Amino acid sequence: TYEFERIFPGCRLLDIHEYLLEKGVAMSSGNGGAYLYHDPCHSPMKQHNPLAVTSQLMGGEVRLSDRCCGEAGTLGVSRPDIANQLRYRKAEEIRDGMRQLTGADRAVDGNVRMLTSCPACVQGLNRYRESSGLEVSYMVEELVRDRLGLDWRGDFLDRVSKGGIERVLL
Repeated sequence: TYEFERIFPGCRLLDIHEYLLEKGVAMSSGNGGAYLYHDPCHSPMKQHNPLAVTSQLMGGEVRLSDRCCGEAGTLGVSRPDIANQLRYRKAEEIRDGMRQLTGADRAVDGNVRMLTSCPACVQGLNRYRESSGLEVSYMVEELVRDRLGLDWRGDFLDRVSKGGIERVLL
């Protein structure tokens, strides 16, 4: 065990999304679309209910998209036979979720987005993009996009390359 409480008395381990929830951060304006949430098999959220966190951060109802995405760290490459069966079931779950939200089997122009809190799951869920039309992102990315605009990444990199702290450190 890490025994963080001995090193940092009174500390808690929080996922970034739980931290943002506790700080009262939420979407300031909706993007006009609906959200599905994929809770990772090894969810990093331990202090709060992951679906409740997602709904509050996004400022509205978010539908749970159950089932493993089939990535599971290295499962997708180490046991593709098992991962492919998991992916088949997840694809059905995604279609069902989209039908419930929009009545259609595919997302169109970002009308439904998939959120998650795990980098391996982002990779795994992006495998469904071609068949589902879903865009996948972290909740924190949605919050940044909401506050800083669609081109936030490019704007940030542009600012950093023109005298940001990273330039000073180099």
